[in-house]
Amino acid sequence: MLLRSPQNALPRCCTRICSNLYSTIPDNSPSLDENEGWLNSLAGSSSIVPELPSTMSDSHKGKRFDYELISKVRDRFHIKAPLVNFTSVNYLKRFNNHIHHQTQNNFIDLRIIQCKSGRGGNGAISFHRDANRRVGPPNGGDGGQGGSVYVQAVEGMNSLAKLKAKYTAGEGSDGGSDQLDGASGKDLLIKVPIGTTVRWCLNPKEVRDIVGREMGKDLSKSLKEVLDTVQVPVQCDAQEQILLHREDYEPGKGWIFKDKTEEYHKQKQWFTEFNEKMMQYDKEVKREEFFQDHFPLFGIDLDNITEKPIRILKGGHGGLGNMHFLTSMIRNPRFAKQGRSGIEAHFLFELKVIADLGLVGLPNAGKSTILNCISNAKPEIGHWEFTTLVPTIGTVMRNAHTGDSFTVADIPGIVKDARLDRGMGLEFLKHIERSKGWIFVVSLENTDPVQDLLTLIGEVGGLEKVNQKKILVVGNKADTDPNTNSTQQKFLSLQEFCLQNEWDSIPISALKKHNIELLVQKMEQLA
Repeated sequence: MLLRSPQNALPRCCTRICSNLYSTIPDNSPSLDENEGWLNSLAGSSSIVPELPSTMSDSHKGKRFDYELISKVRDRFHIKAPLVNFTSVNYLKRFNNHIHHQTQNNFIDLRIIQCKSGRGGNGAISFHRDANRRVGPPNGGDGGQGGSVYVQAVEGMNSLAKLKAKYTAGEGSDGGSDQLDGASGKDLLIKVPIGTTVRWCLNPKEVRDIVGREMGKDLSKSLKEVLDTVQVPVQCDAQEQILLHREDYEPGKGWIFKDKTEEYHKQKQWFTEFNEKMMQYDKEVKREEFFQDHFPLFGIDLDNITEKPIRILKGGHGGLGNMHFLTSMIRNPRFAKQGRSGIEAHFLFELKVIADLGLVGLPNAGKSTILNCISNAKPEIGHWEFTTLVPTIGTVMRNAHTGDSFTVADIPGIVKDARLDRGMGLEFLKHIERSKGWIFVVSLENTDPVQDLLTLIGEVGGLEKVNQKKILVVGNKADTDPNTNSTQQKFLSLQEFCLQNEWDSIPISALKKHNIELLVQKMEQLA
């Protein structure tokens, strides 16, 4: 069943955990009665507690894509979606000849980053000692919580160049004697520019292996065909959240023993009965992890300053120290719980520049010259194709006295069949996705400006997508052939086409700065 990913693509259900064990674990210095009360509550616990809060609000949801529902097992949904949604062609250079190596201005707009949250510390096995007692009551503290990984959009950044390839949060420290809990692992905060999207993705090495195998089977296949046809299986919950895998011990496992072995304890009935209760605790830990170890299928969109950092990977729980296991049957518990492991995952960080307006044109149409005329930006200008190799943002002043302004983004030129990986592809179109208006720049020096405009419309997604934006069409190089009327006729044909689509249009000469003031006025209306 193919799903167009509507809001109700997966059935909605209330995500709740099934007990309140964590609130009833005795705090430090637990008495024998407190421990027994807690352990006995584990055996029959089935109460419902309020829904766990999520660190990711609906306001941060990313762009949706189609997926297919394969099956549903309880609260797990098995889906599959094209590989293109879980990787980037920038990490498949050997399979893709058109990739341009970004070096200008140190601008990097895409990174795949390996992130890992910290492991929880182990619980301690320790006993109180004094002058009168060689071995007193257990006083082993709990392990510290593993560090988590957070992301935050901040002002003052305009590139992903400074992001590292790998981020690892700190591990929680082991518990100590005298009921001292271990220190929590250090959290990690990844700061990114406003306009960054974050998506879960596959390990680039794994993707390269998949693509290599598929292209090896059929040498005629293009990279685009492979990315669009290979399906990636993913486990999600009912809220369209990818379930992240935490490799860890199963309920009833994860014990640390001192002096006596695990086999010794397994043979004791008192430990078997005790461990059956602890299995319920382990299940609830895993249940909590199920509702917290997830990431939105469609990613998160940090299009504004993030006031509060967003957690993307949670650290592991600390293990319980032996102070919790003193009971009337267990006087000297020489065992404690291991800390829970962290989570490792890859995320695709992609910067989509935020500008009020975006310039779209074929190579050498004069977009950079226009931006240079109207704003404070100084893009490289030349008489060859692909002068612009990275997005350039210019600020246009509306009112010099008030400081009111709007921004314009110039992206690399788009060629015919760019959607099929020709030229520089459509890698940079994302930088004007958020723009309120698009300004199509065509050269009146070319043979058929209307056909050039149709080419641009087709490459950026067709009329349906174009009509979602405010549109202005600019006929540049209107000073060409001043002694003939051919240039004028070209613009009139262009203007007629624009009127049919209810778009405004204007002829200019960016080189000679003709009609630039009127152009700015029309752009201001779009912004």
